Amino acid sequence: MGTSYQESSSLLLQNLKVTIKEASLIFPSEETLARERKSMFLSNVDQILNFDVQTVHFFRPNKDFPPEIVSEMLRQALVRAMDVYEFLAGRLRLNPSSGRLDVDCNGAGAGFVTAASEYTLEELGDLVYPNPAFAKLVTSHLQTLPKDDQPLFAFQVTSFKCGGFAMGISTNHTTFDGLSFKTFLDNLASLLLSENPLSTPPCNDRTLLKARTPPRVTFPHHELVQIQDSETTTVFEATSEHLDFNIFKLSSQQILRLKEKASEGISSGRVRATGFNVVTALIWRCKALSLVEEEEEEDLEKESTILYAVDIRGRLNPQLPSSYTGNAVLTAYAKAKRKVLLEEPFGRIVEMVGEGSNRITDEYARSAIDWGEMYKGFPHGEVLVSSWWKLGFAEVEYPWGKPKYCCPVVYHRKDIVLLFPDIEGDGKGVYVLAALPSKEMTKFQNWFEDTLS
Repeated sequence: MGTSYQESSSLLLQNLKVTIKEASLIFPSEETLARERKSMFLSNVDQILNFDVQTVHFFRPNKDFPPEIVSEMLRQALVRAMDVYEFLAGRLRLNPSSGRLDVDCNGAGAGFVTAASEYTLEELGDLVYPNPAFAKLVTSHLQTLPKDDQPLFAFQVTSFKCGGFAMGISTNHTTFDGLSFKTFLDNLASLLLSENPLSTPPCNDRTLLKARTPPRVTFPHHELVQIQDSETTTVFEATSEHLDFNIFKLSSQQILRLKEKASEGISSGRVRATGFNVVTALIWRCKALSLVEEEEEEDLEKESTILYAVDIRGRLNPQLPSSYTGNAVLTAYAKAKRKVLLEEPFGRIVEMVGEGSNRITDEYARSAIDWGEMYKGFPHGEVLVSSWWKLGFAEVEYPWGKPKYCCPVVYHRKDIVLLFPDIEGDGKGVYVLAALPSKEMTKFQNWFEDTLS
């Protein structure tokens, strides 16, 4: 069975006792600021992602790199990074002529904050468990700036009493997707090593994902829902509803057994029982059946839709550069009646997940982008799997070493299930983080164990 654990919030540090020492703006070099001011086009994929993503990267003490030295090294490296990632010093704006968001590369600056906690890194406890207090390790808004002049990018270095520290990074999601953010971190690490060049020069041309003229929607897009102009709904809303957090750990051996179980029921030669496919199928089955009341046939007849991101860089013709900085992911989907998820072999569920990914070809991706040109809308389903599993943030080699752990700051969203890499054992397992109302969580856990058995 999968290992799961819930930890009472009373066991978590509610207050990390973080004091802000300095908050300021950093800017690109004078040479970059002297360039002709320009705006950066944002694709239809970027347009719907106007919200902040916050990540925290924890580092053990290193006597050769105390936090004060690290802070100054990072400050200088970030200044150099903004010479090529010029948009990070810009501001989002609504272009009055097009009615679209773009980035005004006005050199207004990125945020840089230094802070200190009264605790040691060890006193923070289990870093895997989603502690809302980790939000204090990240700065999204600078209080000295008005609301309409907030940076798209802010960096906070928080020192701990032991000499360890955390890098808290807030980025507006229009700036990066997970893969391009990993490339940014690799480039930052390269810049930190004295005068080293960038490991991967970025491609900032977002027009590569521009809609066709005229736009042509050639597929039905069940994964997208249209909204009215008067509505201001964002992609995913946090909820005030009480939720239980639970982390389910799947070892590499358990994932292997899920693959073996799936292989027995896959009839199509086009779908593979990959680690992601089997874990996503497991989550889909558990989430859908957690909503079914006992002996309620009506609930079983309802349709369930799961969403998950697919990188399209290598699926387009011609392919996007691997160094493309924008959001080059589209939402794949699989849908079925809950009754099917209850009764069909596990391999068939895995097959449906794989078919959803395979659906995204060059033409399908262009059709989805054109859909965004014609309508206002965003991805919509019963549950979204957001995978941080294989992005590799913890593999970035900084001068002071690799992170002890990396994680997003987690908020109350019951429609999103997160996947994190296992930091123990052989490193090939995965943590599944779900946040659900108590009754649904109990059912989710029961179905999780049932599917693994």
